[in-house]
Amino acid sequence: MNRRDFLNAIGAGSVACLAPGAAFAQRSGAAYDRLLVLVELKGGNDGLNTVVPYADPAYAGLRPRLAVPRDQVLQLDPQTGFHPALEPLMAPWKNRELAVVQGVGYPDPNLSHFRSIDIWDTASGSNEYLTEGWLARAFAAAPAPAAFAADAVVVGGAEMGPLRGGVRAIALANPEQFLRQARYAAPAGQARNAALQHILRVEENIAQAAARLSGNRAFATPFPAHPFGNAVRTAAQLVAGEAGVAAIKIALGGFDTHSGQPARHAQLLKALAEGLDALKQALVELGRWDSALIMTYSEFGRRPRENLSNGTDHGTASVHLLLGGRVKGGLYGLPPALSRLDGNGNLPYAVDFRDVYATVLERWWGTDSARALRGRFAALDVIRS
Repeated sequence: MNRRDFLNAIGAGSVACLAPGAAFAQRSGAAYDRLLVLVELKGGNDGLNTVVPYADPAYAGLRPRLAVPRDQVLQLDPQTGFHPALEPLMAPWKNRELAVVQGVGYPDPNLSHFRSIDIWDTASGSNEYLTEGWLARAFAAAPAPAAFAADAVVVGGAEMGPLRGGVRAIALANPEQFLRQARYAAPAGQARNAALQHILRVEENIAQAAARLSGNRAFATPFPAHPFGNAVRTAAQLVAGEAGVAAIKIALGGFDTHSGQPARHAQLLKALAEGLDALKQALVELGRWDSALIMTYSEFGRRPRENLSNGTDHGTASVHLLLGGRVKGGLYGLPPALSRLDGNGNLPYAVDFRDVYATVLERWWGTDSARALRGRFAALDVIRS
């Protein structure tokens, strides 16, 4: 493979963006030795059947077919419980290492998949259109150490999401292919042409990052035999390699459950819980559980009232999870206000999603969140010092 073939190949999605910059030689003082793992639930997860308000009679009234039976719910408190497929998450819940944040959303919600995930990725208002992801802005404001192989790595796809517009982010659409192709990106000296020199510099950075991101640790932890389990395995290998990354993004798709929801949603939640449980075990094995924070997010929730296709349509506020050895476990936010649905039959939000982002930036990494979020938001008290 020659250089042109290599660059064409990586342009197809194996590598997204990795470029040098003088700013990255600076030290920001941010606690980037603390790892962030983002888990995107693509399609809009149904929060009401994930964390079930089983004691609210309105829940069964709105969902005569879809409501999780009360005797199957895994009780978190006298009003709330997990879907039974989330049983692997009961251990961190009981250990107070799992925070459940209810009612996460934003003002004037948009119910388009494309537009709403763009709002979440860029931390914009619903009437704003921004080009940079919130994590890209965070790393621009407080650079990760230059010794890190990358600021962040996206596993299993080429969509950069919250890292869009960042200059030290890598997308591993196919980790094995990336490492195989990166062997051809050897440093190639200097060039007088500025554009060519930039390409050569990118190649050199790709080669260096590939060599350091390559992981071959043999884990005692078993990983689930499904695509999300594979993504978790890759994430664990990145952490084990000690190349240095501040954040890793993985995703689980299929949550757009307009029809036939019960079996499909149970399968998705089972995969999510198994994957998160394996990730916890791997992080414990690596001695990183206390220095890792796992956070779920999704473009929106689902409508409280079931539809005629045994499913749910696009909704608004939903529930999200924070896991880690330093997480103050418990219920946060507010239970779903099923008696106060809006004119479209959707839930009001209780926690702005940017409050959750501010929690990551301020309480986890110790940075000022104002530039990344373009304003001040209220961080949640969910992180132990």
